Amino acid sequence: MNKDSKIFVAGHRGMAGSAVVRCLQAKGYHHLIVRTRAELNLLDGAAVKAFFDTERPDIVVDAAARVGGIIANSEKPVEFLVENLTIQNNVICAAADYGVHKLLFLGSSCIYPKLAPQPISESSLLTGALEPTNDAYAIAKIAGIRLCQAYAEEYGKNFISAMPTNLYGPNDNFDLRTSHVLPALIRKVHEAKLAGSPEVPIWGTGSPRREFLHVDDLADACVFLLENYDSPEIINIGCGEDVTIREVALTVCEVVGYRGELAFDSSKPDGTPRKLLDMQKLFALGWKPKIPLREGIRNAYEWFLGSV
Repeated sequence: MNKDSKIFVAGHRGMAGSAVVRCLQAKGYHHLIVRTRAELNLLDGAAVKAFFDTERPDIVVDAAARVGGIIANSEKPVEFLVENLTIQNNVICAAADYGVHKLLFLGSSCIYPKLAPQPISESSLLTGALEPTNDAYAIAKIAGIRLCQAYAEEYGKNFISAMPTNLYGPNDNFDLRTSHVLPALIRKVHEAKLAGSPEVPIWGTGSPRREFLHVDDLADACVFLLENYDSPEIINIGCGEDVTIREVALTVCEVVGYRGELAFDSSKPDGTPRKLLDMQKLFALGWKPKIPLREGIRNAYEWFLGSV
């Protein structure tokens, strides 16, 4: 990959895709190709083939996906499975058919078993049952990983797959019905502060442990992998540290300036008890995250304030 490479970022308006675009631009990659959903519907296989035939990108970052939190995944498993399978099949197959030199497929840490040994190494894939609240999304991502590996095995394609941990930051989804835990906490705490509410209701017990990575660190890791990693074996992207939901909620309260109480609802599901990625593989290559959690939450909250 060089600064003149034609790079197509699929899903460039999403949180991950937009961060990848910012990072590539900051590092001097100037020949970026992006399309809005109105300009290119990735669910339309014929349209995707026509786009690749015309543009002939050298590099593809597949950050396009239907994403959401526990509620969204539980209520719409058909959509999460079918749409993600369709999008990634269209993009990966077209990349193979039209001569893309390298493709990075963004998966998710939810591909790993619910009760995988902690921290979770890449070798844990397919060794146990998935977390049922997002298994449709996870199965789609696992299929995308396997498709990339199959193209590498059968046709020698340089298609790599990275597994990010829980992401947050600018362009996150703050809709309480479809968002992930950290943006939901930011919005709930912010609204409680504005309303003068004495407490904030939070799903679950607060005891599960989660790893959070700012999306700008993810983007930096993605560009690093495009420049330095060529194996079809999956690789984790995280920070190597986790906190309880209670701890991250308290940090959000401090950043937002909310002084009320946290009301945990133990009748609601906690999800996976712990999810921390083993980062030995990527750290050994020379990459490390740069954004501390509190600083990252402040950045995400400032972006949220500018969007409401």
